[in-house]
Amino acid sequence: GGRGRARGPMSPRVTPALLSAEALARWRHEGRVAVWLRVPILQSGLAAAAAAQGFTFHHAEPGASTLALWLGEGPSRLPGFATHQLGVAGAVLDESTGKVLVVQDRNRTINAWKFPGGLSNPGEDIGDTAVREVFEETGIKSEFKSILSIRQQHKHPGAFGQSDMYIICRLQPCSFNISFCQQECLSCEWMDLQELARTKHATPITSNVAKLLLYGYREGFHKIDITMREFPAVYTGLFYKLYHRELPESYNNTT
Repeated sequence: GGRGRARGPMSPRVTPALLSAEALARWRHEGRVAVWLRVPILQSGLAAAAAAQGFTFHHAEPGASTLALWLGEGPSRLPGFATHQLGVAGAVLDESTGKVLVVQDRNRTINAWKFPGGLSNPGEDIGDTAVREVFEETGIKSEFKSILSIRQQHKHPGAFGQSDMYIICRLQPCSFNISFCQQECLSCEWMDLQELARTKHATPITSNVAKLLLYGYREGFHKIDITMREFPAVYTGLFYKLYHRELPESYNNTT
């Protein structure tokens, strides 16, 4: 296996014989550095047999858990499983009126104004999450323009104590008639951006981003926007998104 991404045999069918000391000795003799073991939920009892041989849990899915055992020298170089959750919110600004879309959550003790948003789905781009969440919560259709702000928070109670990344995007509205989700939202409205920047009835991150957005609205979004470009990845057929401040054309054309 490669350094930091060590791999071993993945068993298609877990059996007690697979978890014997003889099997582990054979894999060590073959030069294996790690074993990944996927245990279907209906065979969960075999996790105890694996633990007796030194396996530890790596992660779980709805229908199976994956255990791992480092066989190489020194401390394990196996990659840990995902340790962060990704939340995305959309600041939808109507440039013709200077109003921004805000909501109050129904299930919060403090009904502060905030931007609509939620957790990103696996395989979903940041901008797509913002557009989807805004539509689901408010009924407003919008288009991704840029990233405005990133908050990093550790030991997040809403993330089972894991770390949380919360990204706020600037969106441009494509519709204007609010039809908010009654289950999630107590209220939803288009609020004047200056009012949102001043009000004490907004979450701290919303107030800060409102001031940033107000600055961009007045002085030009190029001063605050983190924009996205897509490039082919080194892995065949895959692409990645790169987010950064906009470069002048003279730099983009430099080879």
